[in-house]
Amino acid sequence: MSQSKREQVVSHLRYIRQELREMHQGVMEDGLLPEAGEVRGVMAQMEALLELLEGKGARKKDSDG
Repeated sequence: MSQSKREQVVSHLRYIRQELREMHQGVMEDGLLPEAGEVRGVMAQMEALLELLEGKGARKKDSDG
């Protein structure tokens, strides 16, 4: 994996980890579930990371199944 791609993956993972920590904290401290938009945002980041790792063509094949 190229250094640039590796840095992008690390950046995506840090963002996702932070978002999930905030959601978890809200659930544990306040008993509040995250809003649907927040969950969709994290899911979009995970999709972007997957596309970065696999390439756009490989991801489209998976979703067609």
